[in-house]
Amino acid sequence: MSTTSHAAAWLKHIRQDVQSMHAYAIQDSTGMVKLDAMENPFSLPPELQKQLGERLGALALNRYPGDRINVLRTQLAKYANMPEGFDIMLGNGSDELITLIAMACDVPGASILAPLPGFVMYAMSAQLQGVTFHGVPLTAHFELDEAAMLSAIATHQPAVVYLAYPNNPTGTLWDSEVIERIVLAQGAQGGLVVMDEAYQPFASQTYMDRVAKHGHVLLMRTLSKFGLAGVRLGYMVGPKALIAEIDKVRPPYNISVLNCECALFALEHADVFAAQAVQIRQEREKLSQSLAQLPGVLVFPSQANMLLVRMPDATKCFEGMKSKGILVKNVSKMHPLLANCLRLTVGTPEENVRMLAALKESL
Repeated sequence: MSTTSHAAAWLKHIRQDVQSMHAYAIQDSTGMVKLDAMENPFSLPPELQKQLGERLGALALNRYPGDRINVLRTQLAKYANMPEGFDIMLGNGSDELITLIAMACDVPGASILAPLPGFVMYAMSAQLQGVTFHGVPLTAHFELDEAAMLSAIATHQPAVVYLAYPNNPTGTLWDSEVIERIVLAQGAQGGLVVMDEAYQPFASQTYMDRVAKHGHVLLMRTLSKFGLAGVRLGYMVGPKALIAEIDKVRPPYNISVLNCECALFALEHADVFAAQAVQIRQEREKLSQSLAQLPGVLVFPSQANMLLVRMPDATKCFEGMKSKGILVKNVSKMHPLLANCLRLTVGTPEENVRMLAALKESL
């Protein structure tokens, strides 16, 4: 039997919707200034690298993760100022937590709802779990369309509403009063709200000081933007009973001893990462002001470590920057509201100068 006929035979076992999907695309960044994935551009100081290396080298890699995971849960809860009566669960990045939420809430007729454009994993996790996804467009200025959101909640009665605070890819920190009305409406119909604070280190507000008022709200964060994108560690806090139910679908040992120890080490040196976040916020404002001076470029306000910019021809500019060794994200085809938009990660001061120069030449 030929290779082709073998392929045709096994394809019948792959879901049709999976066959029609595209895998999550990661751009090749070899030799490039990598400003496409909202990573913290700063590495650990050499002395801390040495200390961490010694610590990781002493781990018992022949053993499954043990009580250090609970030590990390305790330290993260303290770091995040988790409210009394709440609990915390860990994921292999926020992506896994989003998948586990879809899995746990997959009852007959369930749906998930989120504003669009937004983080692609909300819709992807729903689709892969066989849960209906409803996207509600933002306004032209990337604010929440309150009337449309409330109408969609009333019509679809979703199991879960995701609100990214700030939002990806727009960097928007939505109006807190609008958010509260959406949270109350979702709670009134018996659904859950997940506040996704992936970009919290760069934002002026957090929902953590309000989350305790509600019994149906989960708050999710990640250490990726904190400065540990390579470690893959997300965490989610919520009322104990609610976390206990979602935790039942978590795979055993989903956090490796390496992930765990890296995260504990980072929390012990949180001041280093906080200083990096301050510098990133300062660079964001400088970059925003410089971009606003360019003819034909519109810069949207951001409270994340990225800037969304609209220009006359985003694809031409993206390719021009790439040819000059600068890799950013072309989001112009992700949603109609993002037409001719690029998403620029805030880098080091030197990287930002190079990015700005490449962008000017590519316009």
